[in-house]
Amino acid sequence: MNPIKFELKTEYIELIKLLKILRLVESGGQAKMRVEEGLVFRNGEKEPELRKRAKIRKGEYITFQGQEIQVV
Repeated sequence: MNPIKFELKTEYIELIKLLKILRLVESGGQAKMRVEEGLVFRNGEKEPELRKRAKIRKGEYITFQGQEIQVV
């Protein structure tokens, strides 16, 4: 599957906002639930990213349900 490239125009974006903007979830509430469930991984880490408002910056990548998001 091809990665989604997200162009960041600010210093950072909160993790749940990123999932919502890319329409990988239907709502902010659903984004929070998916993070709490441990379904979101950051930069290839083996442990899930559990901070809903983690600051995602350029150069990072997120993996969510088999889909990779590159922040450029």
